[in-house]
Amino acid sequence: MSLKTLAAEITKQAKEEAESILDEARAEAKRIEGEARNEATQTSSMASTKAEREREQISVEVVASARQANQKRALIARREELEFTWQAAKKDIGSPKMAGRKKILDSLVKEASETKADVIMRPVKADREELSKSGFKIGEDIEGLGGFVLESKDGSTMLDFRFDMMLEEAWKNTLGEINGILFNE
Repeated sequence: MSLKTLAAEITKQAKEEAESILDEARAEAKRIEGEARNEATQTSSMASTKAEREREQISVEVVASARQANQKRALIARREELEFTWQAAKKDIGSPKMAGRKKILDSLVKEASETKADVIMRPVKADREELSKSGFKIGEDIEGLGGFVLESKDGSTMLDFRFDMMLEEAWKNTLGEINGILFNE
């Protein structure tokens, strides 16, 4: 074998080995690229899934927040309507021209007459004239929507016959019905 042939053979084997190494490198590069693409796809999918979950959670929170704000506004509106109704009732009952006022006063005076105690009647100013005919000793005016209080002469005992107390008791006892009427419940 000549030197030339040997050199050609070595060159041929070197080229084949180089080609084999390049083929392996290309195959490894393809495998690495495939793994990288696969990992990128998984990461993208996980990020997308996480973003979707966060979007859904934010959506739920926004809806819940809006619902809570609406409930709060509704409760405030209800409270305002109840307060308006309460004030209107107080205004009507506090009016000296309220229908049936004399009858209510007569009934309260009759009930108070059963006390048999030595007392002074302190009327609400609007009812002073009517109550001065009651037979009780009349004292100073008191604040209220109507009616009177009976006070012992020493001021230690007081019986309240004012409309205020009756209205408050009636309001508390019928608040459920009032809500039903106002809010169709």
